[in-house]
Amino acid sequence: METLVFGLLNGVSYGLLLFMLSSGLTLIFSMMGVLNFAHASFYMLGAYFAFTLSGISSFWIALFIAPVLVGLVGAVVERYGLRKVHANGHVAELLFTFGLAYLIEEVVKIVYGKTAVDYKIPDLLNFAAFQVYGASFPAYRLFIIVIAVGMLIGLWYLLKRTRAGLIIQAALTHPHMVGHLGHNVPLIFMMVFGIGCALAGLAGVMAGNIFVTDPAMAVQMGPIVFVVVVVGGIGSLEGAFVASLVIGLLQNLAVGINASFADIFGFIGLSELSEVGRISISSLAPVLPFLLLVLILIFRPQGLMGEKEL
Repeated sequence: METLVFGLLNGVSYGLLLFMLSSGLTLIFSMMGVLNFAHASFYMLGAYFAFTLSGISSFWIALFIAPVLVGLVGAVVERYGLRKVHANGHVAELLFTFGLAYLIEEVVKIVYGKTAVDYKIPDLLNFAAFQVYGASFPAYRLFIIVIAVGMLIGLWYLLKRTRAGLIIQAALTHPHMVGHLGHNVPLIFMMVFGIGCALAGLAGVMAGNIFVTDPAMAVQMGPIVFVVVVVGGIGSLEGAFVASLVIGLLQNLAVGINASFADIFGFIGLSELSEVGRISISSLAPVLPFLLLVLILIFRPQGLMGEKEL
């Protein structure tokens, strides 16, 4: 029971962290039609900016300032890079963001080095929030849940209940009409790209101190972000939220299952196949999201809640 409870709690916190990261990519694609391969690199920048600002001031200042800085970097990238490339089609956009990811990684290595930095959880949240069956659940993970839920509510309200959100959505489907009404469509797209990058930066601020903050963190998180976006449905914020929770729970619950295939399917003689039988469910936990991705692409290519087919 203890393993199940903490698997659920850790799965929810990890899933919401994935949503914080994938929501920015979903927002950018749904509004601009751009699949940003460098999105995880902005997540990495958020962690490194927060590490720097925490050393100068405090984590709480970094929590607000670091995502803004990442958003500004994203806005500059859109204004002076992506906007010029956009005219050449989606392939040029993909190649541009792909190259940008490597460029950001190399710059980080030059500035911070190739080894991990000592980015720590703030002392104010470095304690056990509560105990279940004698085991403690960290307060910082509970803080991640609160921030992620607040971000979801804020995004929903911005897009569905504000005039700015209506203009952003209208600019996606009818950019010329929005332009004729006096709105600066290129500026809207720059703001959307900047906001999406800022959300990735916020995820980096929150995750950098519970995972490892090093130049490889973008490569480690990049694939799983695209899994979330595709499984949820490209362009669907609600789908990204559902997919993030599903993948977070799937991975964390699988980690706690030590049974092998021989234990589970021994009744069909699998125990005699020694190589397959020795494989445990927990060892397959990192692969399960990609298995889910393959199944989704086969049986529901538009994703769980998406409307645009790949």
